[in-house]
Amino acid sequence: MALEVIEADITTLAVDAIVNAANESLLGGGGVDGAIHRAAGTELLAACRALPETLPGVRCPTGEARLTPGFGLPARWVIHTVGPVWHGGASGEPALLAACYRASLALAHELGLDSVAFPAISAGVYGYPASLAAQVAVRTVRDAPWAPPQVVFCAFGQAMAGHYRDALGA
Repeated sequence: MALEVIEADITTLAVDAIVNAANESLLGGGGVDGAIHRAAGTELLAACRALPETLPGVRCPTGEARLTPGFGLPARWVIHTVGPVWHGGASGEPALLAACYRASLALAHELGLDSVAFPAISAGVYGYPASLAAQVAVRTVRDAPWAPPQVVFCAFGQAMAGHYRDALGA
């Protein structure tokens, strides 16, 4: 498995799947979620609306993942996952964040994908400290029972890319 860190807009990557750091409704939001919805087009919103709710307004609980086509994106698939909101680290946040990566990789495995790109899940508006989020991401992917041949940690900025490189020991 090749682990790569790049600074880029995840919506431009020609990989088998990009991961969306979504909210529980899967109906779009800010940050990477909004960018993915805008780039994919209105078909993505329709596909997300078609996913069943597990609770009223919840299509994907925190730590789980759901799949839709990529529509207008270069990526064939979008794996939507909901990361935890940071509450200081003692409320199960590391385990929930790791679950996001495991659930996303499990969907990639089911599809037999060769490449997946992850954004910095929970490290934006959800307030997870970026360096800690990168450590959880790298550790979880490295320890996963299965990962595609290429995993990209896509950073929207130099600081986050540095956190990923530090976590990789590069």
